Amino acid sequence: MTTTTLNPPVGRSVLPFIDRQHPDRPLEVNFYRPARHQPNDPVVVVQHGMLRNGDDYRDFWIEAAEKHNLLIVAPTFPDEPFPKAEGYNNGLLVAEDGAIAPRAQWLYAVPARVLEALRAGGIIDQPLIRIFGHSAGGQFVHRMLATGGGETYAAAMASNPGWYTLPTLERRFPEGLDGLDLDQDALARWLAYPMIIFAGDRDIVTDDPNLPAQPEALAQGPHRYGRAHFMLEFAQAEAARLGAACNWRLITVAGIGHDGAAMSRAAAAYWFEGRIPSIEELKPQDVAVA
Repeated sequence: MTTTTLNPPVGRSVLPFIDRQHPDRPLEVNFYRPARHQPNDPVVVVQHGMLRNGDDYRDFWIEAAEKHNLLIVAPTFPDEPFPKAEGYNNGLLVAEDGAIAPRAQWLYAVPARVLEALRAGGIIDQPLIRIFGHSAGGQFVHRMLATGGGETYAAAMASNPGWYTLPTLERRFPEGLDGLDLDQDALARWLAYPMIIFAGDRDIVTDDPNLPAQPEALAQGPHRYGRAHFMLEFAQAEAARLGAACNWRLITVAGIGHDGAAMSRAAAAYWFEGRIPSIEELKPQDVAVA
């Protein structure tokens, strides 16, 4: 098979990408490449929300990209080839008949294969790579880590997910990890990964039509901010039960609700400046985007 290569130009761009495991499901990748970015300078992979708007999420990171010399890589999973939560947030793991797809077909490896194509194109070599996902993208990121996809990333942040896959082998995926042929060692590796749950403390709306409302989600809390706390507390209890480490952190972004632009700016400042900006810095004239 011919190696896929990606060579985005300087500035904003969008390039088609055919994943070798899903040749009939075309993707796009939105990029921002600063003029001074070199192959071992930092990379941030950004996972969009339910609107499948990788271009917006790429743009949310441009100011930080220029300030900190970051290559922004935003794989975009269009609705038609990747429909509903099952086709994106849940990684195409579960077929309509309830069967679990072969591991090679799970979507959570797609961002890593995009990075392979960038290496093949000479754009990156061995940089530190971080991954950020907001809303549906936050669901994607933490489920990627849960199923063993964290090796590529020096840091990972799940921002304002609507609900969570819990670190337990006793509940069926996507509520837990049962059915995925994972064992307690895999569970311990996920708990040991320094995952950041990034939560806006105003993400407390309970009547949002896009807030998951199935019984398993409601059992985690009435809103996204409450569910973030539930997730961390569940993980800490499970780690204690297993005698394992839990290296997760919940970081609160004060004054911010379900706002992908503001949470992206907060994530960039946290990672590259060691701070969470004030609400005045985070919300300059932006409209919230899911």
